[in-house]
Amino acid sequence: MSGINLSGAHIAKTTKLFINGEFPRTESGRSYPVKTKDGDILTHLCQASRKDLRNAVAAAQSAQAGWAKKTAYNRAQILYRMAEMLEGRMQEFVANRMLVQGLSNEQASAEVNGAIDALVYYAGFADKYSQVMASVNPVSGPFHNFTTPEPVGLVAMLYDQPFDFSTFMGMIASVICSGNTLVVVFDEPGATLLSEIGEVFKTSDLPAGVVNLLSGHVDELTSHMALHMEIQSILLASTDETRRGDIKEMAVENMKRVVPWDFAQKDLAPIVAFTEAKTIWHPVGL
Repeated sequence: MSGINLSGAHIAKTTKLFINGEFPRTESGRSYPVKTKDGDILTHLCQASRKDLRNAVAAAQSAQAGWAKKTAYNRAQILYRMAEMLEGRMQEFVANRMLVQGLSNEQASAEVNGAIDALVYYAGFADKYSQVMASVNPVSGPFHNFTTPEPVGLVAMLYDQPFDFSTFMGMIASVICSGNTLVVVFDEPGATLLSEIGEVFKTSDLPAGVVNLLSGHVDELTSHMALHMEIQSILLASTDETRRGDIKEMAVENMKRVVPWDFAQKDLAPIVAFTEAKTIWHPVGL
């Protein structure tokens, strides 16, 4: 390759936000540096603002109906495609985990493999969870009564606990596999992977707006997320008990569901947490 890269100089990664399938800079123009474990500046992350959060919510809201109407099999295919794309770029993700958090090659590889496994796992559940959760209910009278799960709608995810890539991707997959859309707010060190994760989503046939990623200071956006009237539910991955309590208190304003991430392993529970039961009565024999 000729030109500016002839000397083999490293081309710095430009880390932006991921909103509506695109990579915009924050409207505030703010950024902050992130350093490697050795103290060198790795990148500058966008410091998302309240306006960026509103833009992400608007994108997720516009995408939700179309995503929920896709067949469960199609959603499963897209999640599986995400796993394929992530596996194809595995070394890039492993290198980041080693560089930013000082993990060994074995630890970083296990973390990325766990993220791939999580995507495959929830891809498998996408067209099966409703069969497990649905029921035909015994009723007295000439009615056929059955219950089916439906997505809650727009979910906001706040992640401020020690970053684990496998857990992070499992959280995203468990929320969107049932037809929800998602706005994620997270800080370093996980946000150093924002561009790479967005590129995986962008190239996996995931419709624009289904997942939106915002880097920034969690404290700044917490109240705006909890009070936003168009957000139906919050997935709260936080070890800060004060923050948990504040978000639950603010979410009362529009009866927003707040779900702390306390799931120890991949299973049906996080899917159930972001679905609602719809019961239908239909007359028979009349």
